[in-house]
Amino acid sequence: MDDADRPTLAVWKFASCDGCQLTLLDCEDELLPLAGRVSISHFLEMSSAEGTGSRGPAGLEGAGPYDLSLVEGSITTDEDARRIRHIRGISRRLVTIGACATAGGVQALRNFADVAEFRSAVYARPEFVATLGTSTPISAHVPVDFELRGCPINRLQLLEVITAYLVGRRPNVPAHSVCYECKIRGTTCVTVAHGTPCLGPVTHAGCGAICPTYGRGCYGCFGPVADPNLESMIRQLGRDGMSELDVVRVFRTFNAAAPEYGPVPEIAEGLGTEEPQ
Repeated sequence: MDDADRPTLAVWKFASCDGCQLTLLDCEDELLPLAGRVSISHFLEMSSAEGTGSRGPAGLEGAGPYDLSLVEGSITTDEDARRIRHIRGISRRLVTIGACATAGGVQALRNFADVAEFRSAVYARPEFVATLGTSTPISAHVPVDFELRGCPINRLQLLEVITAYLVGRRPNVPAHSVCYECKIRGTTCVTVAHGTPCLGPVTHAGCGAICPTYGRGCYGCFGPVADPNLESMIRQLGRDGMSELDVVRVFRTFNAAAPEYGPVPEIAEGLGTEEPQ
């Protein structure tokens, strides 16, 4: 297939650890066939070359247009907000990848505290650090065509998303919970068997139920399922020995800014006397 006939793919980074971008590079055997089907036009993790294009308006990277953009990371600065609007404008389809891009990431813990206090405690010259008071998902700023959850994402799910958009269909990424994956693997429920607190019932599948398979409760790396039953989940966590503070903290990890988890503090009230810090 000639370069001119191949769909163009761009990969972008915002506030994140790069782990989800590396998932694409870790595809190994699948990466070469993929590279033969698409033109990877912008991917600074892989190459410093801009591919299709020098600079866009106001000096923003990437001139586009791109058929598919994969976006990792959350919006944490005014510059981020300006960049994502530019990227949305030059992308036919935009897919967010990973917990940072879909739910604010670990850095969204700032949303529940005073970011100025954090900045002064961490940096010797905090006045030189420009940042927003919140870390928000990409969907809070621009329309998103699909969200791929995970910390990091599942490489097979990523390949499914890219393939789906190459052939013009909706990605087939299962929406069931981690509990379903435990059943498939034949893993004994750690909550039923041992009373271990586990977020599996309200967490999106994709990890293969790694933690329960090794006797640990799910930590919620893949974010919330659609319409999670938080009341039932939080009552169970309380029965398994978690206090109100414990419950709030366990939901404020990889997907701290997920709107589905917004009601957690109110629902958890009364499980214990401690207040989240």
